[in-house]
Parts: sequence; structure tokens; C-alpha cells
Amino acid sequence: EAGSRILFEVLEAGAVDVLPKPRVDTRQFLLESTVRVCDAVRAAARAKLRGSRPPRQLVEAKLSADVVLPPPVPGRVVVETDRIVCIGASTGGTEALRDVLEVLPAESPGLVIVQHMPEHFTAAFAKRLNGLCAITVKEAEDGDPVLRGRALIAPGGRHLMVERRGGSYAVSVKDGPLVARHRPSVDVLFRSAARAAAANALGILMTGMGDDGANGLLEMRRAGAQTVAQDEASCVVFGMPKEAIDRGAAAKVLPLEQMPGEIRRFGLTVAGPR
Repeated sequence: EAGSRILFEVLEAGAVDVLPKPRVDTRQFLLESTVRVCDAVRAAARAKLRGSRPPRQLVEAKLSADVVLPPPVPGRVVVETDRIVCIGASTGGTEALRDVLEVLPAESPGLVIVQHMPEHFTAAFAKRLNGLCAITVKEAEDGDPVLRGRALIAPGGRHLMVERRGGSYAVSVKDGPLVARHRPSVDVLFRSAARAAAANALGILMTGMGDDGANGLLEMRRAGAQTVAQDEASCVVFGMPKEAIDRGAAAKVLPLEQMPGEIRRFGLTVAGPR
């Protein structure tokens, strides 16, 4: 717990990212950590820089969210459901999420969040936010219902998905391969929301390195969801939001300070049939 507290103090002081200690003699961990370390270094080099050319990225084979998501089920029953907000963030996201969540009222729509973060830190992150916010914030567990006034944060090292269960929503927490270089992956969350909630969802892609979430946000928009990307001026790293904007995934581009108002307005609108 002391280590987690120091971690968040460092992030508040302006650290770009946090990386876990290597586990000795675990080949898969080292392979995955290599990607994350490289991404963190690139993100640190790009953070809040202006007028510089982004560093050249190595071409890598990347898996899509299809490797995690179950195939869509045809002929779903049309039902009315409540609103749901899905948020994805990476580098700079811990403090950006705090800025947004701590001003949301207790009656806000249910939120489901992926923040790229190592295992064992997401529970402490959720606990920290829970002590600062009017809404309840917790690390997501498999089968948790999505409730008004509550935010569920993806556990580090596992994918988080939204599922429709009757006239409501719940989350599924699953293992699986890296998607868009990450686990949890924003693409996995957003694409699951596109299938489960469609026009009853709001997708928000915030500060971060790379392109995780860009394709998922596009799928949400095509499904009828409202979609938002964070603007460049308020991002620590304008990577993920830029990719979403370039692909036509974002219906709106907003500064961080306007995100809470957007969520509140979305929660006041009446949910429609899917």
C-alpha cells in the first residue's frame, strides 16, 4: 500500500508513466514489458512537446479485439436500457481521470474505464479515486453490474468488456492476448460497448501514446454512440485521441475541462431502444 501511495504521488508530481518491476525468469513478462518500456520512453519524449516530429515507430504485428471478443449474436432482442459511459486513457490518464471523475455528481451514468496500468496498481488507483469522488469507484470484477453513480476500472493485465444482460449492463473481465499492444485494451472495451449498447453509449478517448481505442471508438460511432476525443492542448500525449480524430471516430473534440459537463448532459438524455 505504501508503494501504491508513492506511485500516485509521483504521478501527481508529473511523472509520465509507471512500469512494474520485472519478474525474474518469466519470459512472457519480459516480452510484454519490452513493448511497454519502449512505449513509455516514446511517450516521455513526446509529452507536451511542440513542433517536433514524432519518433519513428517500429512496425509490429498487432492483434485486433476480435481475438478477445466473442462473435456477435444475430437476432438480439430489442430492449430499452440505461446510458453507459466508456472511457479509455493511457499516458497522463491517471490525473486526467481524477480531474473528470472527482467533479461528477453522485447520480452520474454508469462508467466503465480502461486506464493502461500494471497489475496490482489498479485496485489502489480505484481506491484512491473512490476517496476523492462523489461517485463510487472500484476495480471491476467479472459480473459486476454497471450502475448509476459508479465507475468500474479495468484490472491491470486483464481485458474489460461490456455485456447486455436483459435490460441492463454488466462487465466481463477476461484474460487474453495483448490487443493494440495492451491488456487491458481500450479497443476491446469500446468494441464491446458498440455491440452491447450502441446508441445508448458515450465513448471518450483521452490522453495516451499509440492508437489503442481509435478503431473501437470508430466502431462505437458507426453503431450510433456519441463519441469524444480529448483535444491536443489538454493531452499529456496527443497520440490515441489524434488517431481517433484522423480516422473519423470522434464526433466531438473537447478539452479535458469540458468532459464532466459532456458526461452530465449525456446522462440526462433519455435512453432509446437498440
